[in-house]
Amino acid sequence: MNGGTAPLTVGVEEEFLLVDARTFRVVPAAPLILATAGGHAHQLHAEGTRYQVELSTPVADSAVTLREELAALRRTLARAARAHGCRLVAAPSPIVAVQGPLHLTDDEPRQREQHRRFGSLTETLVSCGRHIHIGTLDVDTAVAVSNRVRPWLPTLIALAANSPFWGGRDTGHSSWRAMAWSGWPSAGLPPHFASTAHFRRSVQTLLRSGAALDTKMVYWDLRPSGNWPTLEIRAPDMSSDIDSAVLQAELGRALVATALHEIAEQRPDPPLRDEVLRLARWRAAHDGLEGFGLDPYTGVELPAADLAEALLDLVAPELAAYGDLDHAAKTMARLLRDGSGAHRQRRAYARHQDLLDVLRQAADETEDC
Repeated sequence: MNGGTAPLTVGVEEEFLLVDARTFRVVPAAPLILATAGGHAHQLHAEGTRYQVELSTPVADSAVTLREELAALRRTLARAARAHGCRLVAAPSPIVAVQGPLHLTDDEPRQREQHRRFGSLTETLVSCGRHIHIGTLDVDTAVAVSNRVRPWLPTLIALAANSPFWGGRDTGHSSWRAMAWSGWPSAGLPPHFASTAHFRRSVQTLLRSGAALDTKMVYWDLRPSGNWPTLEIRAPDMSSDIDSAVLQAELGRALVATALHEIAEQRPDPPLRDEVLRLARWRAAHDGLEGFGLDPYTGVELPAADLAEALLDLVAPELAAYGDLDHAAKTMARLLRDGSGAHRQRRAYARHQDLLDVLRQAADETEDC
């Protein structure tokens, strides 16, 4: 495991939308839901808008423990939401249009300044992601590992694609959240870092240019965490079903462990053209798991399912070492058989051309844990 060093841990942050249980419109009910949930001050939080709540799992040594923590916290939030006539929805986008002014969490000075500087980009704050923290890693190691994990970010996006609808329409993409969020000047793919000093200079460039108010606004798909000794994977959409959420954590940890082995063996970083990786990211967000993707190293078009299976093959030894291989293989096989979240959303909509069916299905899947 992990080249003989301490086993890697994993923790997850998940963001959720709050919708009216009857109309399925987003509602600014976060303060009420969090007050009702109570007793989980370190695990349940406000998010950027009052339409959202967030959970943070404790640090877990195993995927089994992580799943138990995720399930318990999801159930707590879902019960609190229902107590106020709401549903908890693990959907990356609001699906239907948000009506009225944007309800920020506290209207605090930082948020007012963010809205003043970035204008309509702040409308994309009403979207939900999942942040996977892999540790414990010092910043030098996290930077080195980032270079080796970033080629697989498009495949993680395709596996988790779950936001085809945005503002009441089909966007033509499987993960519109990935596209909308990359509109922020501090978001998208991280650079390839020549050193830790290069990483720090890149962050300072974002701050000096005005692209980020502070280090909290370093929105790269992958980054050394500013708060914890972890590498943080931020690219994938939220998954309504909990096993897909756990799969992302399993693959993330296994990718980090694989990278650590390669670093210990002094293997050079694989050659990678940034323009190809950017196109691979877009293609993953567009096609999701059901279409095609680009091999990040060659740019050759391949079925997205083949790229997903190649990722599984690459990290299988580390998945096995952590006891995650059986769950990861079964969950991926189910996704390849039954379709990604985006595919299931479109299938739900196709029944009656009604977006409420999509939201209802997402809420049901969120609570089925």
